[in-house]
Amino acid sequence: MHGRLNRMQPFDIFNYAGLAIISLLCLLPIWHIAMVSLSGEGPASKFAVGLWPVEFTADAYGTILRMGKFWSAFGMSTLRVAAGGLLNLILTIMMAYPLSKESAYFRGRNVYIWFLVFTMLFSGGLIPMYMMINELNLINTIWALVLPGAVPVFNVILMVNFMRQLPKELEEAALVDGASQLRIMTSIFVPLSMPVIATVTLFSVVGHWNAWFDGLIYMNDTSKYPLQTYLHVVLASRNLINADQQTVMASLTNRTSISAQIILASLPILVVYPFLQRYFIHGIVMGSVKE
Repeated sequence: MHGRLNRMQPFDIFNYAGLAIISLLCLLPIWHIAMVSLSGEGPASKFAVGLWPVEFTADAYGTILRMGKFWSAFGMSTLRVAAGGLLNLILTIMMAYPLSKESAYFRGRNVYIWFLVFTMLFSGGLIPMYMMINELNLINTIWALVLPGAVPVFNVILMVNFMRQLPKELEEAALVDGASQLRIMTSIFVPLSMPVIATVTLFSVVGHWNAWFDGLIYMNDTSKYPLQTYLHVVLASRNLINADQQTVMASLTNRTSISAQIILASLPILVVYPFLQRYFIHGIVMGSVKE
């Protein structure tokens, strides 16, 4: 056994070194952007900032934090994540639980599964979707951003496969004790499915937070833009910045301002991810294994 461990040691060193290098390559761009956002106008405009700030200043953050529209968009994205993430989670659990049953217990299960897979491969397109949202009078409301993706099919499939791995004896014992299917789902399957629940929650939160195109399509009022849509419009055309803000922004380089906004927009995800990361690997591995 000792000799076997010695033979594995070079591979372990190579493995850890490779993972460290990959992690560093992922971290360095974020670190560089943060350093640019904290640098002065001259060095940033000349691309002279590396891994440390040059002529340290936080003026970019001060300018952005004084923008009312930035915080309005930030609040809109927060509301979207809260409403959309909760709706995604509830509907995913309620759909995954019955679909995790065998066909003998749930007739038509395979039909529903194939219907879900079909929706992953084909869609009606952007124009029919916009027409439907418009007919439902959802344009310029938070529901236009939440309802179209209320049932994330990929998350449902992950949770279905995870629930199928759970011991069937638990459900049989609960049925003998007189528990209803709703009680079994909420008291047994949901607590045991916390790894995959954390995984799909992370997917939903990141998806809603990073989405920008639907806000551009469905929101006519710029004050209701989510954060990513607001940043896209500001960085692309600066149409949302008034004259006073343009005067303040003139003292900052485009690069410094953009870097500061990227950091502020990424901060919530960077804060949430460590709390869900310990469930992530187990949940996605178990959920991706088909029984």
